[in-house]
Amino acid sequence: GADAVEALKSAGVLDDVLAKIDAGQLQLTGQGGFLPEMVKAVLERGLAAELTDHLGYDKGDPVGRELPNARNGFT
Repeated sequence: GADAVEALKSAGVLDDVLAKIDAGQLQLTGQGGFLPEMVKAVLERGLAAELTDHLGYDKGDPVGRELPNARNGFT
């Protein structure tokens, strides 16, 4: 955690985001805000990784089409 924040600080990314928030160019909270969108992105990435681990193949991998437990939207 702390290393990731430090990397964002070093790259100037965190300062850019905070400057946009201070200038009113970026909403921090609420619908469409920076924090909810970050949480959404993290959860979606985690769920995709969990699904890949559970099924045993990456999304779009042709091997998945031949398996009964495919990413076809059906249970």
